[in-house]
Amino acid sequence: MRRRTVLSMEQALSMPYATLRFAQLGWRVIRIESTPSRGGLPGDPNRYIGANVVDDDRRTYFIAPNVGKEAIAINLKEPDGQLLLRRLLVELDVDVFCCNTVPRRYEQLGIDYETLSRTKPDLIWAGISAMGPDYPDAPGYDPVLQAMAGYMELTGDADGPPTLAGVPIVDLKAGDEVFANVMLALLERAETGKGSRIDVSMLQAAASWLITTLPLLDFDCQPAEITRCGNAHRKFIPTNVYPTADGFIYMAIGSDVQWRRLTEIPKFASLAAGIRATNEGRHKERDAIHRDMAAVTARFATAEIAADFRDATIPHAPIHDIPAVRDMEAVRRRLTTTRTPDGRLVHMQPMAVDVAGASGELAFPAKYGEDTCAVLREAGYADEAIAQLRERGIVAG
Repeated sequence: MRRRTVLSMEQALSMPYATLRFAQLGWRVIRIESTPSRGGLPGDPNRYIGANVVDDDRRTYFIAPNVGKEAIAINLKEPDGQLLLRRLLVELDVDVFCCNTVPRRYEQLGIDYETLSRTKPDLIWAGISAMGPDYPDAPGYDPVLQAMAGYMELTGDADGPPTLAGVPIVDLKAGDEVFANVMLALLERAETGKGSRIDVSMLQAAASWLITTLPLLDFDCQPAEITRCGNAHRKFIPTNVYPTADGFIYMAIGSDVQWRRLTEIPKFASLAAGIRATNEGRHKERDAIHRDMAAVTARFATAEIAADFRDATIPHAPIHDIPAVRDMEAVRRRLTTTRTPDGRLVHMQPMAVDVAGASGELAFPAKYGEDTCAVLREAGYADEAIAQLRERGIVAG
């Protein structure tokens, strides 16, 4: 099978995460960054975020989303840079072009679907933006989109402030939508021979996850059903984080059968009451049940409570910190890795899904513009021509 090639004008996280998923499959991913401009650091700003453990333009925050990729630098503000891009599409037989800049810049930079598809009609084009091409000036920052899409209104304690999620979930959701829709477009191309355009709106993608709250508006829901509720579940009672003698434990009761099994545990027998036999009845005593649960769990160690829940087949989990997550057997043996230039092994997040034949170790991210000359040579440029392009500021690296 021919190796797929992705050319991606990307920065920050949303699109680099999407193309990382292609790199994990063994596809060739070439990331395009801008040439240096006066007064600014060259390329992706994320290159310079985090601790300096390798060199100045491959800091800790940049590494994980960009392993396994090549890096080139092109000045797409210039017509010759745009011409170079179109030549790369053809000479490298690029399957997918990606970008995550604001839509008003598509035509300015010559990266709009119409222009690139005229050069390569079977090209699959995928763009991520804050709110799609109908809102061409809106910048796509994850925290802003979490606020805009209602996520912050749904996160945090009921009597506390709106709160961000602990991971950049809108960035990652948008990246997953690119991954999924490119796969769909490749399937369609195999049948029709035609390319396609994919526009991922971060807002729309985020709003698609409001499946448990947004539809309730048409059912005359109570305000408490669509706002913050801390760690408690809005519908299933009791589902919450409870204190233990040495920490906390999360427990979820998802059915009346599970409630009965809970109250059959001697420690929790006192919670049983007629009205609490059904989830509807438990809603009426929601606050009292949470207080009663906490009063019991606080007297015992987490391990003892967990053993009781395990024996009763009640969903539960300790509250792991990140080192504990990495050390879990189910996670640890699926971690991906890379190696720094001096050979140090770096463990990273696992692939989202196991794929037969996928490599678990990916090359360390390329330095800014590291592969510019090699990629241009591959596209047929002579060294003299490359030197001229560099001298004129059309390429860098």
